[in-house]
Amino acid sequence: MDGEKFGAFVRREREAKEIGLREMAKLIDVSPTYLSKIERDEFPPPAEDRVKAIAKIIGCDADDLLARAGRVATDLSDIIKRHPVELAALLRTTKGLSAGDIAGLARRAQKAKDE
Repeated sequence: MDGEKFGAFVRREREAKEIGLREMAKLIDVSPTYLSKIERDEFPPPAEDRVKAIAKIIGCDADDLLARAGRVATDLSDIIKRHPVELAALLRTTKGLSAGDIAGLARRAQKAKDE
């Protein structure tokens, strides 16, 4: 993830998909004025459900867009709350690993879960 702000990223991706501001606002059930202020980073990102809807519309990963919004998905937060010590240790051990290495760990964890 680069340092691009949430609103600027959404605007760039929306425009790249040739989706008008009014059309996008209608799709996520907000006013065009509100969406415009979000895209100009004058307002904070919207609620999780709308961030996920935006991600689907612009074709990006919902977790990535939530991270750009400074948030973590509710389902992940709930998982962390159930096993805070173990998951904190797991996440800290991944510090410094590449995205590919972390993806490999996730695949191995999924394989272990499936067995």
